[in-house]
Amino acid sequence: MKLTVLGCYAATPRTFTNPTSQVLEINNEVFLIDCGEGTQVELRRHKIKFGKIKHVFISHLHGDHFYGLIGLISTFMLLNRKTELHIYGPKGIKEIVLLQLKYANSWTGYPLYFHELSSTGPQVILNTRKVTVETIPLKHRIYANGYLFREKPKPRKLLMEEVEKYNIDVAYYKGIKKGKDAVLEDGRIIPNVELTEDPEPPESYAFCSDTSYTPSLAEQLENVTVLYHESTFLEEHAYLAAPTGHSTAREAAAIARAAKVSHLVLGHYSTRYESIEAFKKEANEVFDSVHLADDGKVLHFE
Repeated sequence: MKLTVLGCYAATPRTFTNPTSQVLEINNEVFLIDCGEGTQVELRRHKIKFGKIKHVFISHLHGDHFYGLIGLISTFMLLNRKTELHIYGPKGIKEIVLLQLKYANSWTGYPLYFHELSSTGPQVILNTRKVTVETIPLKHRIYANGYLFREKPKPRKLLMEEVEKYNIDVAYYKGIKKGKDAVLEDGRIIPNVELTEDPEPPESYAFCSDTSYTPSLAEQLENVTVLYHESTFLEEHAYLAAPTGHSTAREAAAIARAAKVSHLVLGHYSTRYESIEAFKKEANEVFDSVHLADDGKVLHFE
């Protein structure tokens, strides 16, 4: 699983930081999560092929999370994209985008599908052959969702020395990887456990931005591999968190600990701070495996 952070700072863009956007690569699927200003420039900078992006997930309709979307959609059109594009986001996102396209007289030449969300509970919104995506209801100043990406169980791994020892035809490999026993020409049955080993456990990624501290999230996030949780403020400014619908680094770490996740990634830092190292320090007081998102950072998890 690979996470490329295109932007991870709150609100106002600066010459050296960008608002929220990231690319998740999981089980050979590529997903764009949020699309703040500058997203397509950062995609170029990181040499991420536009054509691989088929699904875009927008958490909420504050500008620092989706003002780059119309530019990206328009660039896809200029590049003569033919592949369909699916956009998931709060109710209203379709009207906003189509109004811009209408008055620019710049309709896309590729299929553009909107999946508008209004549910206040978790909802599976994408189910591919390899991955499922469900919403994570967040508590912000406006309607907002995070997204939980889960790999589906992988096929079992063939023990090739054993398979070849029994001279098993390649035509049966697929069934064996699904857990079937092998039946030899002489009628002998070779148990699957002798021919395969367990695959790597499925990985999962939870994206939570923006939200005030919500302990009940831990139940849905239990045992995920990686949790990205906003940490707009340090504890010295904790009094600002709840009124603005945001969290502190310590609160994000408390969610990670309660959910028993493997890794916590912090982001969505207020630009009032000169350094982000203090966020990791505060979170580490509560949870051990803490990573700092930063613009241009690429994180690999196994």
